[in-house]
Amino acid sequence: MTSIHLDVVAGVALCAGAWTGAWRLRAARPTRSEVSAFAGGLVLVLSALNGPLHELSDRYLFSAHMVQHLVLTLLVPPLLLAATPAWMIDALLRRARLVAIARVLTRPAAALGLYAAALIGWHLPGPFGRALDVHGWHIVEHLTLMATAMLAWWPVLGRSILAPRLHYAAQILYLFAFGLPMTAVAAMITGAETLLYPFYATAPRVLPLTPLVDQRLGGVIMWVPAALVPLVAFTVVFFRWSAAEPDRDEIAA
Repeated sequence: MTSIHLDVVAGVALCAGAWTGAWRLRAARPTRSEVSAFAGGLVLVLSALNGPLHELSDRYLFSAHMVQHLVLTLLVPPLLLAATPAWMIDALLRRARLVAIARVLTRPAAALGLYAAALIGWHLPGPFGRALDVHGWHIVEHLTLMATAMLAWWPVLGRSILAPRLHYAAQILYLFAFGLPMTAVAAMITGAETLLYPFYATAPRVLPLTPLVDQRLGGVIMWVPAALVPLVAFTVVFFRWSAAEPDRDEIAA
């Protein structure tokens, strides 16, 4: 189970080259945290879409497939957004039309709505089965999930000046809603009494789990991070907000 997908490797290499090239053109250096976040995001993409996890997801275990989707939606987008400075994002949004589109798509309702539509839509039995049967649709699935997750994280982590993120207070409110789409999907999967994804009914059993138990495990795997990740983000935002607020004693003085 060590398959390597050259399209994924090529895509990651292209992103790495564009990111490092942009820094060189600016004659500047990224911070250590930016380098770590960017490298971490790309390593996670490679790990999720190559090797054992990808093989388990595509051939054997629905639960492994849900781990893969969690990596692509809850870990990769925040890291890549944290690694991309404002000047780099805004250089891509120079045209007025692109700025207008970006401002619409990164607003809370649109961003979370698109993310929810992609997350729920791709986990319906029909589209999910189609993605497993046709490799091209599987690529579209992963790209859609990552792109809409990037939009969903933007109101909290986006560093653009032209399409800015929310104020800290609004970020906290937004994070209460952020986990709802994945919670809805997890509840649908965990509570199902029948097998939703027939593909895994005939998959070789590499663990002593029935297909239905594997399906429910996948739902639980989605459910827990859907609650924990926004909670972690909420905590980080709260402390950043507290640090950004001027000290009252200083104001009084």
